[in-house]
Amino acid sequence: MKLKKTIIAVLILLVVFIGFCSFLKSGNNAAKYITETVGRGDVQAMVFATGTVNAVTTVLVGTQVSGTIKELFVDYNSPVKKGQLLATIDPATFEAQVQQAKANLLVAKANTEKARVAVHNAKINLERSKTLFAKNFISKSELDNSETTYLSAEAQLKASEAQVAHSLAALNFAQTNLKYTKIISPVNGTVISRNIDVGQTVAASFQTPTLFNIAQDLTKMQVNTSVDEADIGKIKTGQSVSFSVDAYPDIIFNGEVSEVRNSPIIVQNVVTYDVIVKVENPDLKLKPGMTANVSIEVAHKKDVLLIPDAALRVKITDEEAAVSRQKGQGVWILSDTKPRHVLIKTGISDGRFTEVISGDISAGDEIIVEVNYPAKKNSSPSTSRPPGIFR
Repeated sequence: MKLKKTIIAVLILLVVFIGFCSFLKSGNNAAKYITETVGRGDVQAMVFATGTVNAVTTVLVGTQVSGTIKELFVDYNSPVKKGQLLATIDPATFEAQVQQAKANLLVAKANTEKARVAVHNAKINLERSKTLFAKNFISKSELDNSETTYLSAEAQLKASEAQVAHSLAALNFAQTNLKYTKIISPVNGTVISRNIDVGQTVAASFQTPTLFNIAQDLTKMQVNTSVDEADIGKIKTGQSVSFSVDAYPDIIFNGEVSEVRNSPIIVQNVVTYDVIVKVENPDLKLKPGMTANVSIEVAHKKDVLLIPDAALRVKITDEEAAVSRQKGQGVWILSDTKPRHVLIKTGISDGRFTEVISGDISAGDEIIVEVNYPAKKNSSPSTSRPPGIFR
């Protein structure tokens, strides 16, 4: 009798153990749903790009004459005024050319006076010949010779006067070249680049060499950004812009879009467009050439219903769901431990959270952002904020 009771007790324990194992097995095979709480908050749609900080107006100062740099009066970062002398080219050759042109002009003027005297003399002879011919004292051929001499003298006078004009033009040209030996600042600004030294020879034979780069006003800068063709349709003038530079990683600079240029920039079949961002620089922290990481705000909404972007990528089979999945864009809500598919219409997104415009979803709902299956490797962990926390 005692053995019989022992056997019955062992059988009961065995049944309980098998049932417990089956329960554990079925529990382990069930999918685990990671959720976040739907909430409300602000969302900004941004376009990200990189660009270069530049002065609004940069003037390249060159030279129109060749020669050796004799003096320098400014250096890097020197403030300059319009009309200020920046440098001089050795003027000796050009001064000699001016003196030569002046001498040629004097010779031309003297020749003109000589020609004028010849015209006067030829005219007197012509008048005398006419009087003598009228009295039959000379022949017709002698009269004709006097008239030809007079006309030739007049032509020579005109040629001499033309030579005076030519010599005067040559003098003006030589004086202009002499004036160009003084390099003058065309604007008020700051020298940001100097490409010459005293004693250096500059040649302006084929193209004008650049001697100085002058930024007109460094308190007003611009950022030239390259925006991808997929995003350029969202960019409009007046949009708010924030950017940072490597020199000041903890400072956010603000500006606004001032120009969207239509000319495409194609590099290795990648099409971008130049967007100009104007920014104030009163502390002169921004310097030309700095690389800017730009964020352009293309849309901004406050106090809207937000869901994590991860929720839009969740896929659940109909066998696991409380109801069948409907066609269209939707998300999964955890309702009584079972996922329920909800169709929604979305608005703008900041890359982490997306605005919900319409759908059977409200703040406080538990939305599924990740599904873990024991037989499969877990998906990548969500990078969203903690549940229910929004800006």
